[in-house]
Amino acid sequence: MKKNGFSGDDNITLLARGVQLRGEIRVEGTVRIDGRLEGDIHTNGQVIIGEEGLVQGTIDAGVVVSSGRIKAKVTASERVQLLKTAVLIGEIHAPVLMMEEGAKLQGSTDMGVASWPDELPKLPGTVHELSTHRSKHVVVLDKESNA
Repeated sequence: MKKNGFSGDDNITLLARGVQLRGEIRVEGTVRIDGRLEGDIHTNGQVIIGEEGLVQGTIDAGVVVSSGRIKAKVTASERVQLLKTAVLIGEIHAPVLMMEEGAKLQGSTDMGVASWPDELPKLPGTVHELSTHRSKHVVVLDKESNA
């Protein structure tokens, strides 16, 4: 069993702490950013941004998990997860957004909802029909009065 925190990928690309890169990363598998990237990331796998990591540009991935800083347009086919130390400024396009208490987000989110129906769904039955199902009025007479 792996104990490195990654989700079973053998193909891991690492941008280590202290490393600065300007450009584009296109890989299969997991990308971990602990340094600084000014550019784009494209993968079907995971993008993990560590606490010291910074990404400015665009991220297109299956899953994005961040505890660092992102100033980007983020698109994830599965989910975006912002851990408690994360800061994201930009756009998020993902079906699922998870945020821990303390994470910060400024920008817009799109979770795939285009619109909702103009009319609310009707409840089964009407108020009039509900009243016919009520119990009949029962009057209780005091059998004995001990007063």
